[in-house]
Formats: sequence, structure tokens, C-alpha cells
Amino acid sequence: MSDEDETGAPDDGPTQTDPAAPAAGQTDPAAPSPAAGAPSLEDMSGNGDDSNIDDVDAVDPSDKSAADLEAVFDVPVRISAVLGRTRMPVAKLLKMNVGSVVELDRQVGEAIDIYVNDRLVARGEIVLVDSRLGITMTEIIKAA
Repeated sequence: MSDEDETGAPDDGPTQTDPAAPAAGQTDPAAPSPAAGAPSLEDMSGNGDDSNIDDVDAVDPSDKSAADLEAVFDVPVRISAVLGRTRMPVAKLLKMNVGSVVELDRQVGEAIDIYVNDRLVARGEIVLVDSRLGITMTEIIKAA
């Protein structure tokens, strides 16, 4: 065997240890202890037990709650309730006065479309709530 250690540096013979240093496998009582609940180096290294890491494929979609969306609660969205649609030339639009009737492509009592940011998300019915118009959702449209 040669007089070199694993790094290739020459071996100077037996090394002396600091008598104040803790023996191998022991912790220094003067060293600060890790905070309760703080991850240890083994937890952060990725070499330890990974049982606390969620597997993306193993997440059950029914386990999600409104708290999972908390990051987007303050994002503004535009909601539109569409009673119906029609097309008309600008000349006819300019001739309209108060009381003019605009014929729409829907029947009385037919569900209205509810859009969020120009995407159809639901259908519903118009209701009266404290002398204001509101919408009761009767059908949620699943994304295709």
C-alpha cells in the first residue's frame, strides 16, 4: 500500500485529534440545537426518507379544497351573463331610442350563458334578489 490517502495527498502518519472535539458519532453539547420542526441536513439532502414528499401521481383530486387556490383569490376576472345575441347594422343601432326593442336569439325562460374571461363556464336563470337582478347557476360546463 502507498503512503497516500484517498485524495492523493501524502500520508503524514497518524493524525492527532482535538481532545475538546466530540468523538465520532457524538454531538457537541455546546453547539446550537436545531429548532423544533426544522428540517435536518438529512431531510434536505434528498438521501433520507422521502415518505413526507407528495407524489404528484398519487394525489387524489377529491382531496383538493378552496385553500389550495388561495394564491389566485385576488386575481380579477371578468364575468358576463349573456341573455342572448343579435347582429344589426350600425345604421339601425344609431336609430334606436329609449324603449326600442332588440330581438335576441333566445326564447323567454331559456337559460342564460355565464362567461368568465370570455370562456363559457355555466348556464343559469335570472332571479330577483332585493330588487336587484341576480343569476342562479343551474348547470356547470366542464372544460373540454
